Amino acid sequence: MSIPVEIRSRVEKLRETINIHRYNYHVLNTSSIPDEALDSLKRELSELETQYPELITADSPTQRVAGEPSSAFQKITHKVTQWSFNDAFTEDDIRAFDERVKRFYKGETGKDLVTSYVCELKIDGSHLVLEYENGILKTGATRGNGTVGEDITMNVKTIESVPLKLTKPVSIIVEGEVYMSKKQFSLINKEQEKKGEKEFANARNIVAGTMRQLDPRIVAERKLSTFIYDLSLPDNVVPDTQEEELEYLRGLGFRVNNHHKVCNTIEEVIHFWKSWQKKKEKEDYLVDGIVLKLNDRKAQEIIGYTGKAPRWGIAFKFAAEQVTTVVEDIALQVGRTGVVTPVAHLKPVLVYGSVVSRATLHNEDEIERLDVRVGDTVILQKAGDVIPDIVRVLPEMRTGKQKPFQMPSVCPECDTKLAKRQIGTKGDTKSAALYCENSRCPAKDRRRFYHFTSKHAFDIEHLGPKNLDVLLDQGLIATFADIFTLTKGDLLALPRFGEKSVDNLLSAIEKARSVPLPRLIVGLSIPQVGEETAEDLAQEFGSIENIQSASFEQLSAIDGVGPIVAKSLVDWFIDAHNKKVLGDLLKEIHIEGVKQKTKNLKLSGMTFVLTGTLATLSRDDAKQKIKNLGGDVSGSVSSKTSYVVVGENPGSKYDEAEKLGVPILSEKKFLDLVS
Repeated sequence: MSIPVEIRSRVEKLRETINIHRYNYHVLNTSSIPDEALDSLKRELSELETQYPELITADSPTQRVAGEPSSAFQKITHKVTQWSFNDAFTEDDIRAFDERVKRFYKGETGKDLVTSYVCELKIDGSHLVLEYENGILKTGATRGNGTVGEDITMNVKTIESVPLKLTKPVSIIVEGEVYMSKKQFSLINKEQEKKGEKEFANARNIVAGTMRQLDPRIVAERKLSTFIYDLSLPDNVVPDTQEEELEYLRGLGFRVNNHHKVCNTIEEVIHFWKSWQKKKEKEDYLVDGIVLKLNDRKAQEIIGYTGKAPRWGIAFKFAAEQVTTVVEDIALQVGRTGVVTPVAHLKPVLVYGSVVSRATLHNEDEIERLDVRVGDTVILQKAGDVIPDIVRVLPEMRTGKQKPFQMPSVCPECDTKLAKRQIGTKGDTKSAALYCENSRCPAKDRRRFYHFTSKHAFDIEHLGPKNLDVLLDQGLIATFADIFTLTKGDLLALPRFGEKSVDNLLSAIEKARSVPLPRLIVGLSIPQVGEETAEDLAQEFGSIENIQSASFEQLSAIDGVGPIVAKSLVDWFIDAHNKKVLGDLLKEIHIEGVKQKTKNLKLSGMTFVLTGTLATLSRDDAKQKIKNLGGDVSGSVSSKTSYVVVGENPGSKYDEAEKLGVPILSEKKFLDLVS
């Protein structure tokens, strides 16, 4: 089979890059790229080698278990090979694993396997191997390369959770994870800050470095802990199941994680995995997935191992927040306000539970800052419901074929010369965006329609971008008011529209005729006017007519509006085309009365900022709870912010709140407050 030159080159670059970063992490104890990004590079290499097995070499990173031992310690040859689990990332991956287990067992025995799995939390730390002789700790070792590890016995003895003497005089080898608690990690970084030294990037890096310290006193000061999960070389007692093995280890005096569960079906496993993806932040240690092991130890022995991993177990990783992918193209998108945004078209990749093929590059300044080019391998980040973002280019993956991107001087849709406007600052650097100032640019009009029918504006179900494209292309709608004049006969003649879908759409349009004033304001796509400003305007003026006739001075005097937004409002309402669009629309809709905020409600006068992903309710639900109790929601943190509500994977708003001393609420405390 002929292998394309580009594939060979890509595989060589992947190996070279992975080996550089693996050496930095496993030998030098430094992290040059995020762990998730390195995992993503390894995964791509594995996929290419699976597709082209002729490219597999003995020294490929996919063929080894872990890094080389450090020369600073005595070496220990492991009596039991230290395996690494293969990884699963999706529900389909884990169902395929279950099928493989059953198929292999039946192939070996001729019998169907009645499966039950033990699910354990995958602790994000460093692997530890402990040998006991007659119940007394003999050695502690790192995984090393799976065959030879490092003798870290003196360091292990400083860890309080490691028993120096077991409750029974058994001679065994056990495996587990040594880790640092989040609380201890925070304390160490505060000490680093006081000393004016660089803070550590993550707890796992500190653990790996600490276990290789030549001075055990430093190890003792860092207060590491362990969870033991495997009896790899038993004495005369061999538990029948993995569940019994964990209890046996606990009985010997080892610290065993309590959060394990026996699951009798693969769907139960998936439920356990999903629940811990939400709960993991509540623990005082890092959890990056679950480990799934066949419960029956005899079945484990029958199914056995591949060259580098057990067939009867797998690591089911949580959705990654950072992965690597390739920029296949950079295209331009014209927004409803005219801003021209470069968008990276990516090789599709799974990140944080969803497949992503697009990422905004924001503006020309961001492209220059990242030095991103078509063909580049990049680190893509997505946390919770946050929009995917390219955070870094890997220049070491370049082959010379990558192409720099040049921003255009004219609008890609209407050829109007683009204007450059400052949009803010990033640190000390001013940031600017390009705008199409043609008010009749077809791309801007189309985007306005998409926005008008969206959830935060008129919320018209069954009228998303695809259906709007059909209506616009067929000339059935030209203004917002036209949506409310559509008939069944108009729609049935169009592609994509059957009788049932037409009835559903007309029903949704009829429902949308009644709209709250703030959502009407949002739907008009007035530049600089978002949901919070729309709420402020509705509360202050009470009707669209009052807002339309308000002066610049009246508008700019409103808290939360200011002169820039006020000018945008005045300019929009005096435009003749906009006046006609609004006038025609008002003939078709009914504006609901504005509910004035009650001043003695529980959250009156308070302003909240939300950051991160909330486990039990959506961002919109949280906002509504705040507003129902008289509070306001802001998109940025300031000294006037009353509380910052923090979910999983919070962003920079969390850091800003800490810097300003703004009170921070966990999701539980927030729910207590609004209950």
